[in-house]
Amino acid sequence: MQWPEKYTFFPDLFLGVESKDYSLHPIRWEDREPTRVWRNTQLDVLRQNEPLSQLQQDEYFTQVVKPQFAQEFPAQLMFAFLHGNQLVGYGALVHIHWGDHRAEVSFLTSPERQDPITFESDWCNYLALLKPIARNLGLHKLTTETYELRQNLIPILEANGFVEEGVLRDHRFVSEEFTNSHVHGLIL
Repeated sequence: MQWPEKYTFFPDLFLGVESKDYSLHPIRWEDREPTRVWRNTQLDVLRQNEPLSQLQQDEYFTQVVKPQFAQEFPAQLMFAFLHGNQLVGYGALVHIHWGDHRAEVSFLTSPERQDPITFESDWCNYLALLKPIARNLGLHKLTTETYELRQNLIPILEANGFVEEGVLRDHRFVSEEFTNSHVHGLIL
């Protein structure tokens, strides 16, 4: 399959975005299977209710992700998160509202990277790379939604400049119980 290497309307999106060990690149076709597996093993932190099949993931990549590479105002921009040359996570700017210059941050890493030190390092490095990309896009605000069962993420977000803007009580039904969602925002 011919897969785009850049977002057509944002060809220089990653210029000036550097880290010695980590990098972000537009999501690649070969990233679809590892990301599917990671999603299926971490359903409790996602807005996904059931495991994805390979066919569903392939269809999503061909029908939703690939066309957005050519759109002037895509609803999302997806990124591969690499440590060295190895894919260790992926993320996106989702629910982009171009008129209001805001987007929601999405990020998920391999299940093997969930120990507290690696988890924090991955999130901090991802956000450090993502913020200049968001600025390059002309965005003014980034938001996140964190389920309360993921308490370890909240101090990481706040250490990276995100401010809690509210708590959505009993907002998500996870593991047979309701949980709160914490909403954070960052003015760029």
